[in-house]
Amino acid sequence: MSWPQQPLSRRRALTAAGGLAAGALLPRGAALAAASTYTNPVIWQDFADIDVIRVGDTYYASASTMHYSPGAPVLRSYDLVHWEIAGHSVPVLDFGAKYDLNGARGYVRGIWASSLAYRPSNRTFYWLGQIDFTRTYVYTATAVEGPWNRLTTIGTPYYDAGLLVDTDDSLYVAYGNTAISVAQLSPDGRDQVRAQQVFTTPSSVGTLEGSRFYKINGQYYIFLTRPANGQYVLKSSSGPFGPYTMRQVLLDLRGPIPGGGVPHQGGLVQTQSGAWYYLAFVDAYPGGRVPALAPVTWTSDGWPVVQLVDGAWGTSYPSPVVPPPPRQVTPMTGVDTFDGTTLKPRWEWNHNPDNTKWSVGNGLTLRTATVTNDLYWARNTLTHRIQGPTSTATVQIDHSAMRDGDRAGLALLRDASAWIGLKRDGGVTRVVMVTGLTMDTNWNTTGTGSEVASAPVSGGRVWLRATADIRPGAPRPGTFSYSTDGTTFTRLGPAFSMGNDWRFFMGYRFALFNHATQALGGAVRVTRFELSTP
Repeated sequence: MSWPQQPLSRRRALTAAGGLAAGALLPRGAALAAASTYTNPVIWQDFADIDVIRVGDTYYASASTMHYSPGAPVLRSYDLVHWEIAGHSVPVLDFGAKYDLNGARGYVRGIWASSLAYRPSNRTFYWLGQIDFTRTYVYTATAVEGPWNRLTTIGTPYYDAGLLVDTDDSLYVAYGNTAISVAQLSPDGRDQVRAQQVFTTPSSVGTLEGSRFYKINGQYYIFLTRPANGQYVLKSSSGPFGPYTMRQVLLDLRGPIPGGGVPHQGGLVQTQSGAWYYLAFVDAYPGGRVPALAPVTWTSDGWPVVQLVDGAWGTSYPSPVVPPPPRQVTPMTGVDTFDGTTLKPRWEWNHNPDNTKWSVGNGLTLRTATVTNDLYWARNTLTHRIQGPTSTATVQIDHSAMRDGDRAGLALLRDASAWIGLKRDGGVTRVVMVTGLTMDTNWNTTGTGSEVASAPVSGGRVWLRATADIRPGAPRPGTFSYSTDGTTFTRLGPAFSMGNDWRFFMGYRFALFNHATQALGGAVRVTRFELSTP
């Protein structure tokens, strides 16, 4: 992923000289006539900078989460098409007080493009990623559900890293922006023992980053993205330290989402039958960066070729031929009543939570954790990815324990936000719509919101609903409504047009929040959350 401080920004890359990708053509009729097909995007939720691997008959993928906690979700699939969230590789963002919203904020920092690998010799999963351009962290687990534990901290920040477990069990990392380097780790994975630059990106290409590192048929490959419209690959026949030669994989290729960007970044994975696939992401704001899958073949001299449909990344392909799954994966939509003792892995907090101020079991209880009039400073805001192309979140809230000055509700959260929720002032509770919550490009708050509609509510329960249309292009509306009986919903306020600038990187999310503006002590209980699609 690009960052404005890097040698070539993503905005410049988008306007740099382009070209037309060369790829093998898959006739449209062949794709549509197949007995079993899948449709792109395979996941219409925000999972960016994907790394994808197969362990036995199971596929796993990791993604960026920036300032959300826990970080680095691990997705699981048995067919590369249907995915579930199994856990998180980084249990807490313990990289400084800013990730706790304690005197500073970590928006658009944290978990960037990172790597997921499996080491058969010790049956262990490895996650590796750099934080804040200062150092690299390695976490390990014997099961993706966890527990994940920090193995080591390495002083070199491996930017946009790809971790390779070689056939001799050696560990290598490919990383960098424009200048691509390879590091070898110690056998225990705790230290760097060697590092050298192996490739300099030609000026005609611009920026390459997002390394994924492979050994295939004795050849070493570093799969690289040209943000945000191209993919290239380096190949070495002489070992992990090169020399490497480069070839273009795709450039300015039409993607499968109308109005969306070019599929890029992501990684390669081989099925049990030997077929290869490329799991990339597509810029599709306001929803974020969503995964798309395409088959890959190889030239006789060992270069990958993405299979196209009518000169584009297909909206449909024949499904991968894989063994029958052992079970159905857990849907990413549906109902959560917050039973049990932990949050389900579909949930991530906006920064690290104050764990003394929330609980689950018989609903989700959010006690006020921050006194502020700025939602972007409020701790314990719990987020859920939006399902595209359109979806609706409905929550049932018991607000009987709110106190004067408290604000609680359901937001469409990003750098420009809006929410429907409850304001309690002077002993009176109202349901309101608030818009105008904004940040600048340094992620400082520029607007704390203004109330644009309200209605009186009585009793201790209310249902809140937000519907989000995250299809790229205008008008990208978010709408809000409420109910006092859970059946009849009343629209509240105007449509909110969600922003589609890429610089916040993460897409819009549904967010549950409760913060104080006067004093701590109040609480709400969310007894039901439902994410549904039309």
